[in-house]
Amino acid sequence: MLEEIREQPAVLERTLREGLRAADRLARAVAAQRPKLILLAARGTSDNAAQFARYLLEIATGIPVSLAAPSIFTLYRATVDLRGALAVAISQSGESVDTNLVLERAREQGALTVGITNEPRSSLARLADHVFLVRAGRERSVAATKTYTGQLLMSYLLACALGARIRVRDLERIPDWTQAALRLEPDISRRAERYRFMERAVVVGRGLNYANAFEFALKLMETCYVQADRFSAADFLHGPIAMVERSFPVFLFAAPGATWPGMREMLEKLDALKAETLVLTDASHREAKSRRFAVCVPARIAGELLTPVPYIVPAQLFAAYLAEQKDLDPDRPRTLSKITRTL
Repeated sequence: MLEEIREQPAVLERTLREGLRAADRLARAVAAQRPKLILLAARGTSDNAAQFARYLLEIATGIPVSLAAPSIFTLYRATVDLRGALAVAISQSGESVDTNLVLERAREQGALTVGITNEPRSSLARLADHVFLVRAGRERSVAATKTYTGQLLMSYLLACALGARIRVRDLERIPDWTQAALRLEPDISRRAERYRFMERAVVVGRGLNYANAFEFALKLMETCYVQADRFSAADFLHGPIAMVERSFPVFLFAAPGATWPGMREMLEKLDALKAETLVLTDASHREAKSRRFAVCVPARIAGELLTPVPYIVPAQLFAAYLAEQKDLDPDRPRTLSKITRTL
């Protein structure tokens, strides 16, 4: 897991370079008829990437986005009218039976289809009209890391293909920001020791980093066996904050921009409750990085839109080192395998 976390700058650079051609091809395909709806289908870590894509695509393109419930297609065998839609399946292996079936049914209903996968010879790559390949190489750890950030990067390229005003030269800075985040590894290793006996936690994010809250919590659950709940900052205040007491661990993704005022209010409430808070932010966010317990990516990231990839790296490192503190092997979580097939 640690080796694959460290590979991410090179993976992202390679994925972006090769992915621009796929984005150009899709842009030409949608030029005549812009999709009226985008349907995203995924499971597990890929579903967290889809959650990010939902926010990004609606913010950057204005096209409504829906996250598919695969059981509607697989168990209930419902027919959904997807004419004029763009259906996107996201899968590290490309062999997720249910997400592939969603794409197949969408294609039968007249939707244009896209597959985002790390496997060029997978079932998904053969099925989709357009394939966006994450160039991560083989991912050996059961806990996905480099494929997750590769999928986030592909979501930016998908947005570009649909007309989003996202500059490629800004995307080209993401590998460097990710490399900067990796410099936090010694600090993260030391911090993890403090949480060695943690059994429960909450992870909070909002907007473009809401997906990272899901992904960080998933990593804590699958590699450290921590019962980790994840919430949007808004939803957390509508009830779940009642579970917080003195020293209760809460991890927060605190990006500058539209979500910060609500996150600041959240931190004030948590401080009053004397919770154990750990804030993940970057060097451009003066107010957040000044907090006593802050993990600050040592880079000035150019706006909230581009924070999710570098922000998840410290969280990945934390999960890997916490597993080590708990004498667990994050590469072989109990009862899990690399490919999970569900219907």
